[in-house]
Amino acid sequence: MHREHTRAVAIGNRVIGGGNPVLIQSMTNTRTEDVAATVAQIHRLEAVGCEIVRCTVPTMEAARAVGEIKKQIHIPLVADIHFDYRMALAAIENGADKIRINPGNIGGRDKVEAVVKAAAERKIPIRVGVNSGSLEKELLEKYGGVTAQGLVESALDKVHLIEGMGYDNLVISIKSSEVMMCVKAHEILARQTRYPLHVGITEAGTVTAGNIKSAAGLGIILYQGIGDTVRVSLTGDPVEEIRSAKLILRTLGLRRGGIEVVSCPTCGRTRIDLIGLAAQVEEMVKDMPLDLKVAVMGCAVNGPGEAREADIGIAGGVGEGLLIKKGEIVRKVPEDRLLDTLREELENWKE
Repeated sequence: MHREHTRAVAIGNRVIGGGNPVLIQSMTNTRTEDVAATVAQIHRLEAVGCEIVRCTVPTMEAARAVGEIKKQIHIPLVADIHFDYRMALAAIENGADKIRINPGNIGGRDKVEAVVKAAAERKIPIRVGVNSGSLEKELLEKYGGVTAQGLVESALDKVHLIEGMGYDNLVISIKSSEVMMCVKAHEILARQTRYPLHVGITEAGTVTAGNIKSAAGLGIILYQGIGDTVRVSLTGDPVEEIRSAKLILRTLGLRRGGIEVVSCPTCGRTRIDLIGLAAQVEEMVKDMPLDLKVAVMGCAVNGPGEAREADIGIAGGVGEGLLIKKGEIVRKVPEDRLLDTLREELENWKE
């Protein structure tokens, strides 16, 4: 398991790598200069389980805002820097817990060295990030386009540059929107470094398409023991990124907690609005602080059997349904009382 052997890196009050749990990350889409809006969004992210948050820092005003934002949030703040090394210096000065840079686009060696020196003085980690869209011309020519090996070589070149400056408090990320290229790149990189890795499928798409691509790619990567922090990149509300990441980690057995809803795909026996009911149940339980599996089944024929591995479930019938616990039928409930009955059971749940 690669993540069992990566270096431990402190980011604010959290530690990644070294076998620590995979942490969930997202990025704000507010203007960082708007402190109130950014803080409000981070509070929403915190509420659903975000553990590290990244903000873009494109201006000096945004860099100064980092300090004000940090005073009002409860999770580590990462400053995302592109093109201007001065933004990195200012973000560090204003208390960023980590900075994300691509050393290839913030200026010459002297600029990179200035950033590394500032990070070293504050003892904050640098995330070296390389995306398929930022691959150097020489590597594109060497490999005949964007390839997994090219991404790895680009990232390690930058890591070696910073190591040569005497600093190794690093995290690496290599991302591509091509799922299998991203998978292959992580497999190659994991064999060549012990730095913790931040994993994600970049530019994955809208909530539906992005979730499918992210679940497929991240599922393969994380299952191999690769990845110390994770972001599901979606074109949508960043809150959805957190919910998706939690579900991916829970599905892989890397995270416990929260209610998992399982539901059948419906068939001709279904006599209730199972699609609507399942959606209501999922919405109802999303913030309940329980570690349970809840089943929502469409009929009483297979419902008890299919719900056997769930802690609690409901199965529809004709005008009524069944309340089921651990595969055993507890009682019949009128159809219009199924959701309320399940809510009452969960609100009064005792282990």
